[in-house]
Amino acid sequence: MLQRKAYSMLINWKKKPDKKALMVNGARQVGKTFLVREFGKREYESYVEMNFIKNPSLKSIFSGDLDVESIYKRMTAYIQGIKLIPGKTLIFMDEIQVCGKARTALKFLVEDGRFDVISSGSLLGLTYGQDDDPEVEEPESNPTGYEDFLTMYSLDFEEFLWAIGYDEQQLKILKEYFHSGEKIPDFIHEKYEELFREYIVVGGMPEVVAEFAKNKDFGSVDSIQRRIITDYQFDIAKHARGVGKIKIKACYDSIPKQLAKELKKFQYSLVEKGQTRKKYGSSITWLVDSGLTHICYNVIEPYLPLLGNSNDDQFKLYINDTGLLSAMFGFETKRAILNNTLKGNVKGGIYENVIAESLVKKGFGLYYYKPDNQHEIEFLLEKDGEVVPLEVKTGNNVTPSLNRFIEDFKPSLAYKLVNGNQGKNEIKITMPHYMVMFL
Repeated sequence: MLQRKAYSMLINWKKKPDKKALMVNGARQVGKTFLVREFGKREYESYVEMNFIKNPSLKSIFSGDLDVESIYKRMTAYIQGIKLIPGKTLIFMDEIQVCGKARTALKFLVEDGRFDVISSGSLLGLTYGQDDDPEVEEPESNPTGYEDFLTMYSLDFEEFLWAIGYDEQQLKILKEYFHSGEKIPDFIHEKYEELFREYIVVGGMPEVVAEFAKNKDFGSVDSIQRRIITDYQFDIAKHARGVGKIKIKACYDSIPKQLAKELKKFQYSLVEKGQTRKKYGSSITWLVDSGLTHICYNVIEPYLPLLGNSNDDQFKLYINDTGLLSAMFGFETKRAILNNTLKGNVKGGIYENVIAESLVKKGFGLYYYKPDNQHEIEFLLEKDGEVVPLEVKTGNNVTPSLNRFIEDFKPSLAYKLVNGNQGKNEIKITMPHYMVMFL
């Protein structure tokens, strides 16, 4: 089993004395079902799993009265051999989006409190009106106030390192360099740069990482990634409404081209010549809500809160997993990444994507600052009560944009991520890209 940070979050949820139901969100194929199943089997004396797509007959459990005694009685009738042990049972309702009454029933199960309940499903970030799948059911009543939420993503770089055999002690040594700011010994630095390039190519999708950890076969990795991309495109065709299917797919497919050009914002004209937000704006919303992409807004002024100072009309889109982005660019691009010979704007776009993805997994919102055509800060972080600039360089060259930002706004801290070693110049901290995992 791949070691996931989300497992400790499940443990923390289990320890809560008056816990709510837990809804596990996230894009498809990031490992939600597998993790909850392992958690249930390891941490509970009794584990009950209901998948409403795999076993649609289980929807009948919630077809009658929704009082808890009726629900539990029907569960024992439909699921052979289950044991409902008060205080020691986890009930997992998977693909809950196709059983609206099960979602409604969460309130009553939580109020009863005898058993812990986790739910999950596909594309739960979409509102009911955004999903064209005829099997999706809108709950009669949302269990507002009775759910906690956990969003899962593909593996981050640290989890990737765990998967390929690096332990906590090895990473602890690296983290000490992060905190001290001292130069990292060259042999350590060069190894982690190589590993980070492998992460860019492999990404963090659990099936892909498991294959790579076992066989170190980039060809097999690429095949799995291309299947996942095809599955995502199929999801668009299945779940998007009407003509939106074509528009959403066109926007998704345009992202590699957008990133390769290092544009100051998403250009609708690259999706279809002459088009604007009026035609494609709802497609962007669908891609973000589905979890297939991350959105990064330009801010008008770099002050807290960044959300309040963001410009909805100026944004960039990033693919939710950089390994999938690398696969979209093709195998020769992957080879160039691994050999560290990739050049041009596409390299900058790929490194922006992996940093964006890493920041989201660390809990940061995505914002950038581009006050004019000559200056840009790739990311702004809300950290320790202030706005902290983070510039991403594919080399280790000068940073006029970051220097100007420091001069104009006087932050107490500024980051420069580079293809190079660590260093510090007053408030400006220079560090390798892979150190983003410790921010």
